[in-house]
Amino acid sequence: MASIDLDKVLDKAWADKSLPEILAAPVGALKGVSERDGELLKEAFGVKTVADLADLKYVRWAQALAALDAASK
Repeated sequence: MASIDLDKVLDKAWADKSLPEILAAPVGALKGVSERDGELLKEAFGVKTVADLADLKYVRWAQALAALDAASK
């Protein structure tokens, strides 16, 4: 089972929330993502929530390319 230290990836206000709440949260719930960043993601890609960001095809493509690079080393 995968695990993650939520304190390292979420703003403090979201660290004690359930996974469904986090996925439904605005992308600004992620540590280092500002409200303005969230607005720009919404304008450019229609991303409103953490789940939307995870499902964004460009994010998936970038992850696949990084995985291929890691596997080739």
